[in-house]
Amino acid sequence: MTTSQPAVSTAEAVPLNKQPRDWKKIGIIVLFCALPIALLVVFTYLPFFQMCGYSFYKMKYIGTPKFIGLKNYTDIFTRPDLLATLKLSLYYMVGALIQVALALYLATVLAFKVKGGSFFKGAMFFPYLINGIAIGFIFKFFYTRGYVLDSVLQWCGFSLDNLPYWLRDQKVNNWSLVASSVWRYLGQTMILFIGAIMSIDGSLYEAAEIDGANKWQQFKHIILPGIQTILVLNIILSITGSLSAFEAPYVITSGANGTGTFFVQMDKIAHSDQKVGLASAMAVVLLVIIMICALIQKVVMNYLFRDADDGTAKARKHAEKVEKARKKALRNQNKVAVGAAPLFKNGSGAKTETEVES
Repeated sequence: MTTSQPAVSTAEAVPLNKQPRDWKKIGIIVLFCALPIALLVVFTYLPFFQMCGYSFYKMKYIGTPKFIGLKNYTDIFTRPDLLATLKLSLYYMVGALIQVALALYLATVLAFKVKGGSFFKGAMFFPYLINGIAIGFIFKFFYTRGYVLDSVLQWCGFSLDNLPYWLRDQKVNNWSLVASSVWRYLGQTMILFIGAIMSIDGSLYEAAEIDGANKWQQFKHIILPGIQTILVLNIILSITGSLSAFEAPYVITSGANGTGTFFVQMDKIAHSDQKVGLASAMAVVLLVIIMICALIQKVVMNYLFRDADDGTAKARKHAEKVEKARKKALRNQNKVAVGAAPLFKNGSGAKTETEVES
């Protein structure tokens, strides 16, 4: 007759938390979470769903709305003036990419010890602290005929008669507004990059220098993979911001001379023309476009960084592999424990399946 010792089950191997639940602490956590969630629902989600409902009506702020179905959405893609405002977003997208590239270059330089680095960081970040309306008035006088920019260019030898009207000439006025946006947000993007670069372990640079890597190779194989998350975030913020550009064209030119962006035109339709339904449909379309652009950009960045690895992905894969092996071992242990379970649990002379067969 053979006997076998029953294996230790998973329930006995894993200790249980025998402490009672602290319902008072749980209640405090729920109360603190309830207030911001309620504010988010009341002031964000409810207005959003109401706006989606308004987009199917022909309505003003005062009067009875009339249901017209998808006509508002059809007008957005058939009216030439609205399609032209969507094309203006391409100017700001190009400016956003230039802004990210310039900020990445400056951050790569200023993240290390440079003479006067602190001064340049503060000087570059300062425009982001200024109110957008104030920046609009600054650049309105900056670009006005015969003022700051024209005076500086005349000092450099240019004739005033050969200079364009920076806010009137449709060949350059949109680029002028894009330049003001790049000047304002360049510092914010640069500071985010600097923080990400400074978080990279310095021993990686020392090892790269020992191996003979130059600065470009260090940037490509150490800095770029290390700041991948922040790079994606900055590109998403820049692209979404370019699609919803409002302050610069609204304050500087009031949307005149072909500078009215989609957001400026939506504001005019909603408040001046009081076409609330059409403006609501424009807002919904803008949200969909932003989501599509963010998704495309995410896919492109994942493809570009498919071979880049700062060690995090490899560690995550190794942890997942260890976790799968541990779960498999626990399942095998449970099978052994069930096979050796006693048939009779009452009394001291309990017998196992092996003993009964023998």
